[in-house]
Amino acid sequence: MQRVFRTSKLLHFSFANRCSLPSSSPLISNATCVSKTPSLSSWFTCSKAPQGRIPFLTGNMSSSTSSFEKPTVLENEVQHVELLNAVDDLYGGVTVDMEKPMDSKLFASALKSSLSYWRQRGKKGVWIKLPSEFANLVEPAVQQGFRYHHAEPDYLMLVHWIPETPDTLPVNASHRVGVGAFVINHKREVLVVQESSGQFRGKGVWKLPTGVVNEGEDICAAAIREVKEETGVDAEFVEVLAFRQSHQSFFRKSDLFFVCMLRPSSFHIQKQDSEIVAAQWMAAQEYAAQPFVQEHRLFNYVAKICLTKSEEDYAGFSPLSATTASGKTSYLYFNDRDCHPLTTENPSTPQS
Repeated sequence: MQRVFRTSKLLHFSFANRCSLPSSSPLISNATCVSKTPSLSSWFTCSKAPQGRIPFLTGNMSSSTSSFEKPTVLENEVQHVELLNAVDDLYGGVTVDMEKPMDSKLFASALKSSLSYWRQRGKKGVWIKLPSEFANLVEPAVQQGFRYHHAEPDYLMLVHWIPETPDTLPVNASHRVGVGAFVINHKREVLVVQESSGQFRGKGVWKLPTGVVNEGEDICAAAIREVKEETGVDAEFVEVLAFRQSHQSFFRKSDLFFVCMLRPSSFHIQKQDSEIVAAQWMAAQEYAAQPFVQEHRLFNYVAKICLTKSEEDYAGFSPLSATTASGKTSYLYFNDRDCHPLTTENPSTPQS
């Protein structure tokens, strides 16, 4: 039969190798201890331990020694729980990217131990990225104080602020970005469309081609794409004429809308059947004179800005290609006319 000895900080024996005690000692008779590492969880390999716990030291007792019917598990048994893999971020926090499935109970234990460890290290924000198929891990995380931050088609991001100080974790993206394209040809005609859905459906309103900027897409590229998708017209980006900000526009998000001027390089219209009822070239003054445009101040302002640009010397914001500190390419929009010394070359803009 076997006698079980609890491993704890109070254990008086340190087994660096098999020779720490005589092989004839009844305490470790027929036991093989091979580990030489100082880690408590790996001091002993004398017998197979229960999953998730530090292994126990076992030894065969002589026939003259009193024995037990079965191994005894003591109340203060030491638990061995693996910490979650985490990467330190630049703001005193950590990020956990769950890549493999995990039992929810084991995850809860690992998360609790990890939070304690991160708290001891003075960490602040914790980010846990869960693939969509790991939905079983959401509940144990929420039970330990995590909250939803944002969700994408393939993952959910949970966050938690550890210290007893004001939470400074950045909120999810607060704005949606849209574009409207003012495309005018040499005849002073504006490219306009009528939409088959949304607030303009069935109202007979001719409006500028508009759309939402895709993730990772530049404003100038989005304007070119939307014109091509809705009307089939190829165009070159010129500049941003104006932009407006509104709030509570889309699932509590704010909205940034950029009015962009484009120069057409083709003129044949082939409308998008799924979204557009009609598309045409319309005289600029006729577009601005529509009752809807005249009655709604914001649309009236936009029309006047576009007409001013086509008739007078109005300077908008042109894109200048630049490289960020992290090595990414981005666009700086500025008044190229009045700040021409900024660059000796023409701004690089996406072409259709």
